[in-house]
Amino acid sequence: MSQQRRIIDSRGSFCPGPLTDLFKAYREAKNGDILELWASDPAAKSDVQAWAKKTGNVVEEVVEEQGYVRIVVRVAGKGG
Repeated sequence: MSQQRRIIDSRGSFCPGPLTDLFKAYREAKNGDILELWASDPAAKSDVQAWAKKTGNVVEEVVEEQGYVRIVVRVAGKGG
């Protein structure tokens, strides 16, 4: 079972766009996969952290880039 890494570029999209884009990618992901969300909406940081806590996924990294934030999530919340 190989781990997938997917970049979701939501720069220029505002709430709830980045979280919606992340959730679409999450539906296709498996436990262990890495989803990297790029968002220019500052609310994405707290939105993704709240979503990860609620769903059992793990925010591995939050990095402030030039003009956007890069949020790395490890999928861990998918049952069986």
